[in-house]
Amino acid sequence: MKLEHRRIVVTGGGSGIGRAIAQRFAEEGAKVAILDRDLAGAQETARQCGATAIETDVSNEESVNKAVEQAAAALGGIDGVVNAAGVGYTASFKKTDFANWKRVLGINLDGPFLVCHAALPWLKEAGKATIVNISSGAALQPYPGASAYAASKAGLLNLNRVLAKELAPKIRCNVICPGPIDTPMLAGRGNLGVKEGSRDPAIIDNMMKLIGLQRKGQPEEIANVALFLSCDDSSFMTGSNIVVDGGRIYN
Repeated sequence: MKLEHRRIVVTGGGSGIGRAIAQRFAEEGAKVAILDRDLAGAQETARQCGATAIETDVSNEESVNKAVEQAAAALGGIDGVVNAAGVGYTASFKKTDFANWKRVLGINLDGPFLVCHAALPWLKEAGKATIVNISSGAALQPYPGASAYAASKAGLLNLNRVLAKELAPKIRCNVICPGPIDTPMLAGRGNLGVKEGSRDPAIIDNMMKLIGLQRKGQPEEIANVALFLSCDDSSFMTGSNIVVDGGRIYN
């Protein structure tokens, strides 16, 4: 029960990594609020782990402010945030139009900014608070077709570094950079692309050749790292970036 008595907001908890994190945190005793634009998915996760589901568009300031207030009321405060909401996008730079660029950055970068900003008063009040941002290996080693996605995730990596400097010592802020994880996003669902929901399979195939462990990661493997960064096991860590990619960047 490493998160007993802790109150955690998890964005993107309606599926994939966010769902695994919400479930893992609940198993460890946390009270969890799930913020997701997919209300049905969030409610399903909430049903599985006894969490609170709140429909939220993380790219919209009004929606985020309202949702975080609801989460704080439901949980009785906020001790931690995990920004797991994200969207994928695969297109050459030439085919990346400005509307999709803004949409990707709106969810992947504006979203964590807005959620952290809205939750800040409760996090400061909590004392030993934590923020975990889910970035991507693409922030460190981008690949063709990922101009918007890689830029958004690299921006999140550096936003976290600034937050770690500004919010210490009361709030610890760390990042996870996953590699290819077996989620709906990797399969192309929940992605923006040249065609809605599409993803070039050749990009994934080429990426898999670079993974030392020769397999996709599982959402639960990211959830375990998020748990570590949200509990006292990582009490001397802030501003850190943990790469969980099966060896892609190493190779």
